Amino acid sequence: MCGPIDVTALDGIQATATVLLGLLVVGLLKSHAEILRQLHELGAGRTEEAPQPVPVDLAVGGSTGAKAHDISGFTPDGESAAIAVLGAPHETLLAFLSSGCLTCNGFWEALGDGGDLGLPAGMRVVAVTKGPGDESESAVRVLATGGQTVLMSTEAWSDYQVPGSPYFVHVDGTTGRVAGEGTAAAWDQVVGLVARAAGDRRRLRNGAGRPRDGGRGDHIDQELTAAGILPGDPSLYPTTPPLTGDNA
Repeated sequence: MCGPIDVTALDGIQATATVLLGLLVVGLLKSHAEILRQLHELGAGRTEEAPQPVPVDLAVGGSTGAKAHDISGFTPDGESAAIAVLGAPHETLLAFLSSGCLTCNGFWEALGDGGDLGLPAGMRVVAVTKGPGDESESAVRVLATGGQTVLMSTEAWSDYQVPGSPYFVHVDGTTGRVAGEGTAAAWDQVVGLVARAAGDRRRLRNGAGRPRDGGRGDHIDQELTAAGILPGDPSLYPTTPPLTGDNA
């Protein structure tokens, strides 16, 4: 037969087990808290809104008059590079894109196809991402698979006050000014922006589109029609009447 149970010994064992269990729980809680802290530092659980570009009507695309800037930064391979915009004999389209923007994927594909982009002859296209400190170089290398010019430069985003991606800036190199800028959801919208900005400048040089010197206006009308701008298009007319009298 078994002897009498020592209640005091059982109480001691139970107390010891309770203490050990408590220490184990405290240790697990501390470990869990440390894991959560590290995940928070890495950005887990944060909900950050992507920067939203300012609303710009791409159907207008008139000159903003803003001063343009030369851009410098790095290629996706990490080499220093600079692109002259001011004083260039050609026009430049700066496509501000990123690797994490879903809408940007279509533009990366369009630029990488190597086909006709539908832009004016001689226009240079430069894809500009943020610099290596703000953008993944490896991700940009994967996207920049075609023959397009790609520059990584956070400074350029600041110089042109780019509100988010995708964003496009059309620069007239001869004047050193921004001829048009805005957001777009598809490449044909970008082509329309460029065409309308070019049409605005032609109309200014030729008396707002009025024929001069033997019918140059007819030539302008043909170019506008080819760009999809037909007679009666709202972009051909000012939306605000000119001031007259004492208000002029």
